[in-house]
Amino acid sequence: MNLGVKGDHFHYIFSYQKNGLESLFVNGREWLYREPKVAFWRATTDNDRGYQFSTDSAVWLGADIFPKCIDKTIKVNHEVIAFPDAPTNNQYSHLEMANTVEITYTFQTNTIPSTLVYVSYSVDETGDITISTTYKGKEGLPGLPAFGLRFIMPTPAKSFTYVGLSGETYPDRYKGGVPGEYTIEGLPVTPYLVPQECGMHMDTQSLRITRNTTLNPNNRQIDDFSLSFEKVDENFAFSCLPYTPFELENALHQDELPIARRTVLTIFGAVRGVGGIDSWSSGIEKAYEISAEEDHAFRFKINVNAERL
Repeated sequence: MNLGVKGDHFHYIFSYQKNGLESLFVNGREWLYREPKVAFWRATTDNDRGYQFSTDSAVWLGADIFPKCIDKTIKVNHEVIAFPDAPTNNQYSHLEMANTVEITYTFQTNTIPSTLVYVSYSVDETGDITISTTYKGKEGLPGLPAFGLRFIMPTPAKSFTYVGLSGETYPDRYKGGVPGEYTIEGLPVTPYLVPQECGMHMDTQSLRITRNTTLNPNNRQIDDFSLSFEKVDENFAFSCLPYTPFELENALHQDELPIARRTVLTIFGAVRGVGGIDSWSSGIEKAYEISAEEDHAFRFKINVNAERL
């Protein structure tokens, strides 16, 4: 079963079985290859290995890969409606009209103890989507590597443009970043000897992803098309890479990385620092850790009208 939301230039499908936004179809182009997932993990760094942080926090790897949805709430024009299961769904057609539609997925982490994460998608009449992601802290859980929402897009991006800080930045490595608008060609991966976490951009106001290929075998190479992401309240962090954290994690050398086939965009509300005091035994400074015992929340907007102005 699905919830469809459609307008003049957009068509979205929210899946009840797959627990997320299954299709993001904007201006005739599909932007999703997989449903967005809550991101708890980032690829292990040299410093993580030396400090054994990833070993101590390994539960978050399982929580990242295997999300468990325990509830779904739907609002139409700000009013909660009954979950449209059979036979309730028989009262609906494809002609219902609404100014706003909101669906919230509640996830329970497969950690001990477990906790809850809420991911809410709110669509307005223009097709813009405001996404709110909330993590509820729970005493006894180990530190988080990251907290964000990961999107996997069907083909590699041609480029991405963002308003934020220059270069690769992290919470404990951003003071040299210069504010401005920057365009990055392709999806570069820092060529560390051992592939690991890379490509983070802190303090970002907006981001535009540009592609020029699709999965359509009859029309793979096409004109450029873009999708924009914008802050709602506070600036966000993001990484835009051709690999998931697990693909990076699984490669011991650069030549073991697979051929780049997708765009992996993660919008972050919280990012752990990378340290670098040394790579053997020293952890990062306390200020740059992410406590799993505290609440975390962030919001951002997918602006599907930016390219139509």
